[in-house]
Amino acid sequence: MTCSAVNSAELEQVRRRVFLALFIALAVALHTFEALLPNPLPWFRIGLANILALTALYIYGLRALWIVSLARILVGSLILGTLFSPGFLLSLSGGLLATLLMSLGYRLWQPKIGPVGVSVLGALGHVSGQLLIAWLLIIRHPSIWMLLPFFLLFALISGMVNGLAADLLIKFLLGHPAFLRLRNLAGGNYS
Repeated sequence: MTCSAVNSAELEQVRRRVFLALFIALAVALHTFEALLPNPLPWFRIGLANILALTALYIYGLRALWIVSLARILVGSLILGTLFSPGFLLSLSGGLLATLLMSLGYRLWQPKIGPVGVSVLGALGHVSGQLLIAWLLIIRHPSIWMLLPFFLLFALISGMVNGLAADLLIKFLLGHPAFLRLRNLAGGNYS
């Protein structure tokens, strides 16, 4: 069966929407799964859902990053029953700052920064956003900032792990025939 250029462009749009929906669904599933795991300390999460947001960023661009990140926070909080709770505010503030820093890092330093660097920026932003909102709304005591170095160290480690996982996932997906056109556009970055 042959297809015209119009059908090919239409097919690419549908494929993009399907994969974005899949990234959102998987990110929500990881977000929900991670919420069920025991925490060593308050606010400590590895941020596995960020792997899908990074993958969306490197495959489809900045808009996809924002769509996956915000949808994951909103739908995940709705499923967990934490929508508009203090936990939701912490997640939203951390997610917004993380997505903003990942967007800026990607836009300003591309192609010098890869998924690991962008992920570390996001993890550091997430921790900073959460601590800021915790200080503004929950714990109005200056000693909360004494936790910042420990949180930043944990964010650095989890950001590196998530970035490596996202890099592997991006390489795997760009090797799939469904992403042939994107692989050709990426050039040598992920071949």
